[in-house]
Amino acid sequence: MEIQHIVSGFSPKLSSAPSIPIGKQLFSLKFPSLFSSSSSYPSIQSQNFEEVPSISIGKKDEFYSSRRRRVRCSSSSSNTAADRNKGNEVAGRRRRRRKKLAVFVSGGGSNFKSIHEASKRGSLHGDIVVLVTNKSECGGAEYARSHSIPVIVFPKPKAESDGLSPHDLVATLRRFEVDFILLAGYLKLIPAELIRAYERSIFNIHPSLLPAFGGKGCYGMKVHKAVIASGARFSGPTIHFVDEHYDTGRILAQRVVPVLANDTAEELAARVLREEHQLYVEVAEALCEDRIVWRKDGVPLIQSKENPNKTY
Repeated sequence: MEIQHIVSGFSPKLSSAPSIPIGKQLFSLKFPSLFSSSSSYPSIQSQNFEEVPSISIGKKDEFYSSRRRRVRCSSSSSNTAADRNKGNEVAGRRRRRRKKLAVFVSGGGSNFKSIHEASKRGSLHGDIVVLVTNKSECGGAEYARSHSIPVIVFPKPKAESDGLSPHDLVATLRRFEVDFILLAGYLKLIPAELIRAYERSIFNIHPSLLPAFGGKGCYGMKVHKAVIASGARFSGPTIHFVDEHYDTGRILAQRVVPVLANDTAEELAARVLREEHQLYVEVAEALCEDRIVWRKDGVPLIQSKENPNKTY
């Protein structure tokens, strides 16, 4: 099976934090310091053996000193190829640049919080550098501000005359050097300008097994009520690439949960949400480790972290 790695566009680096027009005021945003491959990790050098220091008094001592060095060298060279490959893989992960993520929310942002927590504990090799929302006072925006994550309002509220255009939004995300965009309960259609600028780099999570129960108007509790009313025996979250329509992009990952005979929409929603939190973190980790690959027929797959030859 022939596969090729996902490639995303990048923008020139900045030397200072960007200023972003929001409403009629200009705010200078400071971002949290990010790791860089040049300064955060010590260089790793291979070493075959460590010489044992000795003081030579005579030829006998020189003989034993030389012999000790040879023994230590022989012991080091007995490492298996698997051990060396594992060491190279670890070193590669340490040198890999941390990805920069933008998250879009419209509500409480529970998936946003799960991804941010994974970044803080170190399982996610990336950082959320900006939050985009259409509701400036939503729970996700409040959480972002409390953790020093810049917040951008898009699209502009109807009551405001000034705001970011789609072109301005793309330029702003470029200034933040965003690699991937993660939609986490964002209820607005993504503008075509953004999709073209971040081709194959925008992802959404939906609370049903797409392509069932998706499309315009299918979100939140409406989805779970529709699933129960249909008599479906299974549901679960879907993570997919974002295109110019609602919930029609290529499916990347899914997780199945049962629909019980006496489920309410609230009970089913809670069961699906628990799986959402875990699945979105796993996918974000794969993104940040460059483990998304493409099958010849255009189907995206995820490489196993433990075995790169295995995909799912």
